[in-house]
Amino acid sequence: MAYVQYYGTGRRKHSVARVRLVPGEGNIIINTRPIDDYFGLETLKLIVKQPLHVTDTLRQFDVLVLAHGGGISGQAGAIRHGIARALLQAEPTYRQALKHAGFLTRDARMKERKKYGLKGARRAPQFSKR
Repeated sequence: MAYVQYYGTGRRKHSVARVRLVPGEGNIIINTRPIDDYFGLETLKLIVKQPLHVTDTLRQFDVLVLAHGGGISGQAGAIRHGIARALLQAEPTYRQALKHAGFLTRDARMKERKKYGLKGARRAPQFSKR
């Protein structure tokens, strides 16, 4: 029997997550560590599992993730995006539910660059009339 796996790449801010879905019992492994070890906050674990809850596939697939760049919150969003894309590859009928929940849309918000003459992206030096 052929070994079936589905791929999805998710991105958010500076984080990139390469996600593989393989048939299994619902384990989520991120950078060779279980999700409970990788993410300390419950909210981040919920964010990662959202696409699986929407499609009722939490116990059908094992999720194997390689995530790098950015912080843990950005990585959680990138993993969610990657899982949603991989689920779409596994079963195209999930598209409507995933799209309605907003998991297929890449969050385009990025950190604004610092401009010359300013102290930050928008923070200007203090103004004095005299």
